[in-house]
Amino acid sequence: MVWRCLKVTGLAALAVVAALAATPARASGDRGHGPGSAPDVSFISFQSPNLASPGTPLTIQGKLSVPRHAERRGHRKLPAVLILHGSSGVDARGDFYEAALNEAGIATLQIDMWQARGITGAGQRPNAPVMTYPDAFSALAFLAQQRGIDGARVGVLGFSWGGLVSLGTAERLYAGQFGGGLTFKAHVAHYPVCYAWNNTALLAAVRSTPAQYGVQWINLTGAPVMIQVGTKDDYDNGSQPCEALAQSVNGSNGGIVSVKAYPGATHGWDRLMVPMVVADPFANQGSFFSTGVPPAVKFTPDADQAYQSRARVVRFFEKKL
Repeated sequence: MVWRCLKVTGLAALAVVAALAATPARASGDRGHGPGSAPDVSFISFQSPNLASPGTPLTIQGKLSVPRHAERRGHRKLPAVLILHGSSGVDARGDFYEAALNEAGIATLQIDMWQARGITGAGQRPNAPVMTYPDAFSALAFLAQQRGIDGARVGVLGFSWGGLVSLGTAERLYAGQFGGGLTFKAHVAHYPVCYAWNNTALLAAVRSTPAQYGVQWINLTGAPVMIQVGTKDDYDNGSQPCEALAQSVNGSNGGIVSVKAYPGATHGWDRLMVPMVVADPFANQGSFFSTGVPPAVKFTPDADQAYQSRARVVRFFEKKL
């Protein structure tokens, strides 16, 4: 089936109402050659509530990739995974995981949360993660309306900022505020700045609370969550904050959160692009708020562990969706 370019209007749980004229992009000569053939790709848009300016919804754009001839486990409709970028915007990580998920018969939707807001760099990102939670739930509503996708089997994968969003959408507070009755079936969060969650002291420095800022994580929806983090992550200074976060919620939420730590891996080890160093006030467990100096964050690609983490993500979603 060929997917056309679609446009969705309304808030997070509203239905798809219009189609735009567009031709899906696809690899030449690959159609109809079995599991390795290129997926059907379309460039879509939908509306999402704008918490910064209520009443003026954002138009979120994205890339929808749907495997061909990929009925799995007797289901007529496919599961799907929403892919959410980090503070630097859409980069190679999305396509890296998208390719493997599509090969496994899982549809993917990568969205650009920054383009809709006119953001051109990490320094312009929203003031709080909660500002982009409606984007994720609006994308879930969009996917639930696609006739080839099973809206009850949609997962979410996020990197850094996107990892924050992936975790936030697993909290009942935010699902209730923005989900319109919809929840994700499974969550994967890569290096989601774990020390910041439920951290009232940190949020006092920015005159907010965990609930308001988007980092309350207490009562979860019940969907399984996998956190992946490097032991040399410059935000958490290791994997222990993620392990502690999982332990803090697992007792009252049925043990649904798991953590995989990658030895020697930095923040964004699966970003297979040239290494980079950025400064971020929330790195080094928020030391900026006492020193006034934004700490450095190293992004050092690790190809071996990137492929390991990608395989683990695919297995997780194959099992949980």
